[in-house]
Amino acid sequence: MAHLSPALRHKARALAAKAAANSPEGQLTAGSAYELMLYKLAEDRRRLKQIQSVKQKIALKAEILPEYQDWIDGVLSAGKGAQDDVLTTLLVWCIDVGDYAQALRLAAYAITHALTLPDQYNRDIPTLLMDEFAEAALSGAMTPAIGRTILPEVMALTEGRDAPDQARAKLHKALAYALLDKSPIAADNVEEAAPAAIHLALPHLHQALALDSRVGVKKDIERLTCRLKKTTAPPAKRKA
Repeated sequence: MAHLSPALRHKARALAAKAAANSPEGQLTAGSAYELMLYKLAEDRRRLKQIQSVKQKIALKAEILPEYQDWIDGVLSAGKGAQDDVLTTLLVWCIDVGDYAQALRLAAYAITHALTLPDQYNRDIPTLLMDEFAEAALSGAMTPAIGRTILPEVMALTEGRDAPDQARAKLHKALAYALLDKSPIAADNVEEAAPAAIHLALPHLHQALALDSRVGVKKDIERLTCRLKKTTAPPAKRKA
């Protein structure tokens, strides 16, 4: 599908839009176009299962994803919110390959219409978003600069959604690190943290700790609080 002519790509998007538009919210997406996508997804998942290397799996997903773009565009333009296992699987793959902007587009649609992940995933979509985006930031797969933009969007999307406290705590921790441009916050680099960034990050660290006492931010809070005290302390008076 990645090499279709413009005319055929237009037709593919139109078929996707028709299938999505004809499938009401709360029901399964139906139609031959969706069945074709399910068949393709099953074949691609079989290819991925044959690979042991995580790095190679990610490379293959990056190669495969453009082949689904017409389906994505069609569903997002005309979909009424019917359950779509293709779309929700692609949401996970987009995070895996670092296409965070596309992942957020799919996530917004999925959360708005209360879509669920396929059976092989053991989490709901809000929990998956918090876990996977936070892990991408904390592992270094997502740069702090991108995290400062993307992670607040994930927070906004998942606000008020039921999810484990540990997942939400991890997301707050990841955003705090992104704001500080530090991961982790070590004794030998905390002195480099700017006071303005610390003021932004500390509330997220406190929130993370309130949600999960084992999230691992107690030392961070202590170091950053001490750093702030040093920067705001009045200069010592000289003796006459």
